[in-house]
Amino acid sequence: MAPFRPAATLLAAAAVPAVAAFTTSHAPSARPATPLRATEEFQRFLLEERLANEAGAPIRVNGDAKATVAAAPVDASQNVALQNSILRVAASTDRGQYAKPAQKEEVAQLIADLESNAPPCESSLAKSAGTWELLYSNTQLFRSSPFFLAGRSTCKTPEQAQQYDWFCNMHRAALAISTIGVVRQVISGGGNIVNEFEVNVGAIPFLSDFLPLWYSGGLPFTIDGAIVSTADATQTAANEWELYMDTVEIKGSNIPLLRNVLDLENVKLSSRDLSQLLEENVSEYETPKPVLRTTYLDDHVRVVRDEDSNVFVYGRVSDSEEPTDYSGVLADLGVGSLLEGFNDAVTKVYL
Repeated sequence: MAPFRPAATLLAAAAVPAVAAFTTSHAPSARPATPLRATEEFQRFLLEERLANEAGAPIRVNGDAKATVAAAPVDASQNVALQNSILRVAASTDRGQYAKPAQKEEVAQLIADLESNAPPCESSLAKSAGTWELLYSNTQLFRSSPFFLAGRSTCKTPEQAQQYDWFCNMHRAALAISTIGVVRQVISGGGNIVNEFEVNVGAIPFLSDFLPLWYSGGLPFTIDGAIVSTADATQTAANEWELYMDTVEIKGSNIPLLRNVLDLENVKLSSRDLSQLLEENVSEYETPKPVLRTTYLDDHVRVVRDEDSNVFVYGRVSDSEEPTDYSGVLADLGVGSLLEGFNDAVTKVYL
């Protein structure tokens, strides 16, 4: 297990900013975990378990032992080594967001080696069902969403595709003040895909601009939320899915009053209604149905490519096919948890 532990530790460390990004930036208190907390401890557990799996030991998920798996093929150790190398770069670059060109080239070669070393990939919905978290990408993380995949699918020429790439880069640059938290994908065996993209932004960044205070920072309050998009997947080949975009909505917002509006059923964007309207009124318009190719799949890691061969590396978190329940997120800008943390750390007054 020794060769795999460093990568497991690095990946767990990389998940920590995701946790901090999606909670208020103050000392944690002893309270139940919320849906917006990343699963870095569980990821570490899964990663440390995989060599035991390769050796034929029982796999444990959520504390339950599953059937013993037969010893892996001879080249399985090479796959583990390749995955370790990919995870090291992913951990040090925040899932590829801050990767330099040389690092992206290195990971591209590692992924190509991983793909070529594996047997032909068969990515049925049943085999891929479960909850996955995005570990690495060579492009903007939000492009893993069915919404942005569908947007790319509307481009008919290389020039349009290049313009779309530029738009996505400018979109991220314009929102640089925000921090990307967990990017999660939940796949059901019935063919439904839910992408959860968690983000946060400082609510009061510069006090000195508004108050006569000699203080360069702000208050530890953040605006949190998750952009949730859904699509139906239809398997068109052994390793290909065609996506039919459905809805986009914001869940788990912690902004008072606005949260009540966002939770209304009729607020979500129904892309299919919009597509139908465009098809009826624009003769050249065709409903976009992007294609995803799964180029590598095992019990723990999944590699997916879009039509431009942009790569998305996912790690399995659990077998659950249920989307995250954000109803427990309080719409208080994190004030309640901030006061709770202050009491735990400073005043220590308990009733």
